Amino acid sequence: MNRWRLWLPLAVFAGFLALAGAMLMRPRDDVVASAMVGQPLPDFTLRPAVTDRPGLASRDLVGRPRLLNIFASWCVPCIAEAPQLARLAARGVVIDGIAIRDRPEDVARFLARYGNPYRAIGADDVSAVQLAIGSSGVPETFVIDPAGRIAYQHIGEIRAEDVDKLLKKLEEDGT
Repeated sequence: MNRWRLWLPLAVFAGFLALAGAMLMRPRDDVVASAMVGQPLPDFTLRPAVTDRPGLASRDLVGRPRLLNIFASWCVPCIAEAPQLARLAARGVVIDGIAIRDRPEDVARFLARYGNPYRAIGADDVSAVQLAIGSSGVPETFVIDPAGRIAYQHIGEIRAEDVDKLLKKLEEDGT
């Protein structure tokens, strides 16, 4: 009777190791499924975030595929993705932006320093639109299809290796 008590801690530890090993062997899943993919954009109208670009409304995001980039001047990863947004814009991609909880002068300074690939930029002062479209942070980028539906959500900054993937998603959803 006392012998099994001696082996019990070892059996529990072995079970823990087996479970941990099984979890480590599972393939990594870096895709976060969004409930908003396939859904139409919610209705919104945002004032301009800067003086040299128009504001943004959901009705502006229909007609052709485009990217909708959620960013902020205070966001360090947004700086890192700026060259990739410039590459996409240079390839003819229409990019609209939503500046989150930002001041116009800070957005203008950010764009002057890191580039302005945006056709229009709306100011989301209280993150209402950001949350309504299923974005939880900055930066995030959405592929919007010609009907104004969210076709794809890219969480985090766009890296060089993501550019071709986004171009492919835009091409797929361009019909």
